[in-house]
Amino acid sequence: MLQPVLFCIMGFTVMFMSSLLYELTDMIIIKKVPVLTVIKILLYRLPAILVMAFPISALFATIYSLGRLAKDNEITIMRISGYGIHRIIIPFLLLGLGLSVGSFWINEKVVPWANHRSMNLVRQIYLKDVTPSIKENIFFKGPENRYFYVRKVDRKKEVLYDVMIYEPQFSGKEGSFPRVITAKKGVFHEDVWELKDGVIHEFDDEGFIVREGQFSQMSIPVSDGLEHFYGNQKTTSEMSRSELEEEIKLFLKSGIKVDSWQVDYHLKLALPFASLIFVLVGVPLSLRNRKGWGMGVVFTLVVVFAYYVIQSLFRSFGSNGLLPPFWAAWLPNIIFAVLGIILLLREEFFILR
Repeated sequence: MLQPVLFCIMGFTVMFMSSLLYELTDMIIIKKVPVLTVIKILLYRLPAILVMAFPISALFATIYSLGRLAKDNEITIMRISGYGIHRIIIPFLLLGLGLSVGSFWINEKVVPWANHRSMNLVRQIYLKDVTPSIKENIFFKGPENRYFYVRKVDRKKEVLYDVMIYEPQFSGKEGSFPRVITAKKGVFHEDVWELKDGVIHEFDDEGFIVREGQFSQMSIPVSDGLEHFYGNQKTTSEMSRSELEEEIKLFLKSGIKVDSWQVDYHLKLALPFASLIFVLVGVPLSLRNRKGWGMGVVFTLVVVFAYYVIQSLFRSFGSNGLLPPFWAAWLPNIIFAVLGIILLLREEFFILR
């Protein structure tokens, strides 16, 4: 099992990195970016690629290894000798669990840091000749400990829609509710946002609004320079689970719904366990595979495609409020785990009778 797992991890990693390198080549040709910078971006993406490769490798290695044992009648001999399926698959489940734990650790400790470094390099490249690329549904931390959030951006007109600014330490007391500035729209320049038609909300220590005022126009400095602007932008992929939890609490405290972030928060735990789930599904599919590694590749592609299609579907449901964020993240795992258990029970109790 170990040999095909390592082989698959290296193979899928090279495949993913080659695909990414193809995209980054445009930076070298069009943007005249130094090759060393592109290599840095590629290396910073490596941890995220490994997390993607672990589940697929676990599934393929399971199907390949057990398929080989089934083809050579080793499974039949073990079962005739009194070993049940539950005993035969223990090493596979342990390896799947190990890969899941490793995926979670890398995804929590290494991937956010590496993704942030990678994205900052990309932002600096595009910073040289374009206006800052403010993304929708992305927050960044600005000067004076402010947090900025924009729901929609019109890049052609350089207009921001549904702007929210949070000032956590406005009252000077730790743990107090933030002052919240909202505006229907605004215009962004190099280091200033011109907000229009907005409202300022101030809260007491209990979370009740004590002051509320309207304004027709307000200038908000967003950074001391564009490099600061880019350096403090973060997507959910650039945050650890604990960091994302803090930001979600900050927004929920102000009454703002952040369903998509909550889904991503739960996915940071659910996705790493795909390795264990894939092993659970792969085992019963392998026991009847007597056609070698070619059929194993087919099984792998079908299961991976089905899993990620379902995951994307439920993720969309959760982000749009059609499903609770927890269930949107975990239902694909639950569905495939139940499917795997049913297939295993079928192999254990019904196939030989």
